[in-house]
Amino acid sequence: MTTLDQIVQFAKSTGFIFQGSELYGGLANTWDYGPLGSALKKNIKDAWIQKFQRQSPYNVLFDSSILMNSQVWEASGHVGGFNDPLTECRSCHQRFRADHLITEHDASVDPDGWSTDKMYQYLVDHEVKCPSCGSHDFLPIRAFNMMFQTHQGVVLEQANEIYLRPETAQGIFINFKNIQRTTRKKLPFGVCQVGKSFRNEITPGNFIFRTREFEQMEMEFFCKPGTEMEWFNYWKQFTKDWLLNLGIKASDLHLDDHSPESLAHYSNATTDVEFKFPWGFDELWGIASRTDFDLKAHQEKSGVSLEYLDPVTNEKYIPYVIEPSVGVERLVLAFLLSAYDLETLEDGSERQVLRLHPKLAPYKVAVLPLVKKLHNEQAKALFDTLSTSFDVVYDETQNIGKRYRRQDAIGTYLCVTVDHDTESLGSVTVRNRDTMAQERIKISELEAYIRNQIKY
Repeated sequence: MTTLDQIVQFAKSTGFIFQGSELYGGLANTWDYGPLGSALKKNIKDAWIQKFQRQSPYNVLFDSSILMNSQVWEASGHVGGFNDPLTECRSCHQRFRADHLITEHDASVDPDGWSTDKMYQYLVDHEVKCPSCGSHDFLPIRAFNMMFQTHQGVVLEQANEIYLRPETAQGIFINFKNIQRTTRKKLPFGVCQVGKSFRNEITPGNFIFRTREFEQMEMEFFCKPGTEMEWFNYWKQFTKDWLLNLGIKASDLHLDDHSPESLAHYSNATTDVEFKFPWGFDELWGIASRTDFDLKAHQEKSGVSLEYLDPVTNEKYIPYVIEPSVGVERLVLAFLLSAYDLETLEDGSERQVLRLHPKLAPYKVAVLPLVKKLHNEQAKALFDTLSTSFDVVYDETQNIGKRYRRQDAIGTYLCVTVDHDTESLGSVTVRNRDTMAQERIKISELEAYIRNQIKY
């Protein structure tokens, strides 16, 4: 199995992910996405929008502001209740999430829903060790609010305090009436959003798995109360199928249905889609039935009705909501781990290959002149043609074998080589990344061939 260290080194050496602010010694838990990483993220987001919104008869797209009126976060409960249990080691003064210390001490224990007093008593009674220094002497646990606070305007006054959003969902909820009115959508319908969120995590880590700045892909699916479990199960399966169709192995996925006692206060059903990361199964995607909690909370705080009028029955009610929510960075990590392979060939040599689904590959096609001096003019013309339809890279450096290996390592699905026969025959050699098989394709048929090979 691919280790986390292997993926970190691979991501840096190939240009997928770099340490943030590396030139100045870095900034902890910040990451910059290089040319390949940026393309992979874009392709993941495009694939999600295509499947969850564009191909769905129910869903529309939305983009809300990162900065919102502070009353939004008061109504949603984030100001008063968006807290992690923080404790500090008396010996080394490192800070940790108490619930993480407990589960790392005993994976069979689930501290969700525990009071801070109960968690602290567990740390004391079981003499849980500090991960940094090994002592077992922690300070009492206190609640730590994870929202990043900032100020709007030029004067640093309390009245100007606002927050960077910790989730994209609330922007959808407060615009429910605007979206429903302007789209004339009838229930059930959903709203899809991709955007940045910020959480001041106590213990970020595991590379890009848990970061303080991240992108979310969230959908809020509004439905009639009483039908929510049908839609909850529908979107749970839909989500899993999307992952499988994009190359995640079924054996690397696990559905964790939360027990009634561990559900969040606003939820009547929650399932985590877990992926087998190098440290074990961990949450990749959360699907929650949020009931009518959010819309009711904003209706009460704002004094504006968020009821839906059913045009068929003339009923008025506050819709229930199903929310599939996933972090783009976690998907990047999962897809890289799933795709990375060191393959031993028949001659005993080894090739590094990234078997990304063609839909996700940063480049679908590499255009290669067999001999730079002889074929670069034709190859560049072919690049110009193909790049209007596909993500294409041009590579003319080193011998053709090394260029094939280089494209294999970054996940390029097809290599198109312009050679000695291209001009006379009007054809090129096309090589498949996964099989390494080559076939001769007429240039006039090349675009249709590529499109068929990478279809989704």
